[in-house]
Amino acid sequence: MEVLWAMEQDGKPVPGRLGLSESLADQTDNMSDNSAYITVGTSSGKEMFPIHRTWLAQFGLLTSLMIVPLVLAGCDSTPAPKKEETENAKPAEPAVPPEIQAAADALLGAETKVLVFGDLAKNGKQQLLVANVVTKTPKDNITGLIVTRAVIAENDEGMWAEVFRCDEHLKNSKGYLGMTPIEPVSGWRLQFEQDPVLGLSLYLTPVKGMDDKHVLPIGVRWNPKTKRYQSLDRTYEQFLGESATLSTMRSQLK
Repeated sequence: MEVLWAMEQDGKPVPGRLGLSESLADQTDNMSDNSAYITVGTSSGKEMFPIHRTWLAQFGLLTSLMIVPLVLAGCDSTPAPKKEETENAKPAEPAVPPEIQAAADALLGAETKVLVFGDLAKNGKQQLLVANVVTKTPKDNITGLIVTRAVIAENDEGMWAEVFRCDEHLKNSKGYLGMTPIEPVSGWRLQFEQDPVLGLSLYLTPVKGMDDKHVLPIGVRWNPKTKRYQSLDRTYEQFLGESATLSTMRSQLK
């Protein structure tokens, strides 16, 4: 259908443009029922434009087809997990066998936590690391565990025997480990790691001295030559010997 339009000026119809000579009334009569009209004001009068209802219907259908996928996408989308929930999600700790927990309780009493067990020294024997862990408060911005006592024990023909102890000092069967503070320590920050070749390594820092950022942890690892746990020098490569006595000895832990 042709696009028809006309102008009104002083209430009188003006012949249509585009070569059309019909009056506005004639144009209106000739338009079919499927046309609608809009009137647009201009500086010289008013202009009327026919708008086909078929085109309006097609436009409405197209708009609906564009909106529906957006609505469905919004309904089907699953909100991403919050960062805090992701960070707080931790893997479940392996179950501790009853005989291992019984050995831990025999070493340090009830409520002793088993931190790790297995062939810790890579010497073919079963060992376990247990500790009395202090619950940290939200104000404690400390990495690692806070412990008052920790023990490594080895299973020798069905009997568990201590091979390393951390309480007020660091000790093994030969005496006090090198780098052990002379003053008694009431709490330690304990960190540990396992290497497939070197085995278990401990890193212990007195909690009282942790305000000083220059205080380095004391490293402890199994020495395959001496066949016992010994402390390491500041490079964490060379083993240090033990001392049979300390110049000052006091006991604060009961």
